[in-house]
Amino acid sequence: MSASTNNLSNISLAVLAQQLRLYKPTPGLDDDDNIDDSPKKQSLKIAAVLICLFQGDNNDGLRVILTKRSSTLSSHSGEVSLPGGKMDEGDVDDADTATREAKEEIGLDPSLVNVVTILEPFVSKHLLRVVPVIGILSDRNLFNPVPNVGEVDDVFDAPLEMFLKDENRKSEEIEWMGSRILMHSFDYETGGKKYLIWGLTAGILIRAASVVYQRSPDFLEQSPKIKLPGILSKVDKLL
Repeated sequence: MSASTNNLSNISLAVLAQQLRLYKPTPGLDDDDNIDDSPKKQSLKIAAVLICLFQGDNNDGLRVILTKRSSTLSSHSGEVSLPGGKMDEGDVDDADTATREAKEEIGLDPSLVNVVTILEPFVSKHLLRVVPVIGILSDRNLFNPVPNVGEVDDVFDAPLEMFLKDENRKSEEIEWMGSRILMHSFDYETGGKKYLIWGLTAGILIRAASVVYQRSPDFLEQSPKIKLPGILSKVDKLL
């Protein structure tokens, strides 16, 4: 698969979809070497988020749909996030979870989204296993955002390539689960509103942009090396 920064804006979304379907997640998170059987970590839950990409106006590059969480929520209130949430018992797979949650949160009809690939899972600070699902929205005009007022304050979009650039980016080194990692954040302004995209959401978007544009970011990424609960090796076979 090759979709370089120089030519990506010139290829059709159909070709991009075909290229992304060839992507194979990098082994690591769910390998046997990364299994931690400690009982206290057996309760890790599963979630999925939707990285919904579309072509910007005048072929100005790929853009990704983001939300600002409701300020009334008990956790992560007011933060920027990707549409998504925890897996329900009736969900068929990660893609089903991500698209269902996107419909519930922002009114995005799953039939408009062409799911093309699944990325490596991330683990949140609350030990939630989060699977990024990349989908393509062929016609942005068919999507009229209808935010769920109980969950979402705002819906906006940002250029995907922004998450590979050093502009408007800051980082802070923190310790998490025994590793020293860089916590990245990006300042973004659109429609007269300012947003801070940071933490897990920023990390997922950096990874997604790296996969789509087939290049490393212009800065040190420094992702953590972690061990996942043994239960994940059993759950993954069911998805």
